[in-house]
Amino acid sequence: MIWKRTATLDALNAMGEGNMVGLLDIRFERIGDDVLEASMPVDARTHQPFGLLHGGASVVLAETLGSVAGYLCTEGEHRVVGIEINANHIRAVRSGRVRGVCAALHTGGRHQVWQIEIFDEKNRLCCSSRLTTAVV
Repeated sequence: MIWKRTATLDALNAMGEGNMVGLLDIRFERIGDDVLEASMPVDARTHQPFGLLHGGASVVLAETLGSVAGYLCTEGEHRVVGIEINANHIRAVRSGRVRGVCAALHTGGRHQVWQIEIFDEKNRLCCSSRLTTAVV
């Protein structure tokens, strides 16, 4: 297990109240030994003007997952902030929910690197993202 903090899904989901995570209805759904998963709706909140999942919404899901996972890998007063993110949008999604799966590539004391894969309801890869965080 890579997590240094104890967290429940209810506690993680409560963190989203009153901010963009809650506004987009991002829901944490699974804490594994070395992965964190969350889902997000594909609807009017997350569409771009042509009715497809907005790439920026995918990036919000990816950064949310990586930042929270990074926080769970720290202790004490340490916090995690994103310093670089990229995303390759592979498949369009029009409706339903997408699921993000976040896994660590590196969890150092000062920087972390996270890989986040986003899948549609048919388990097809829609977006591949990498987030670098700083531990502050």
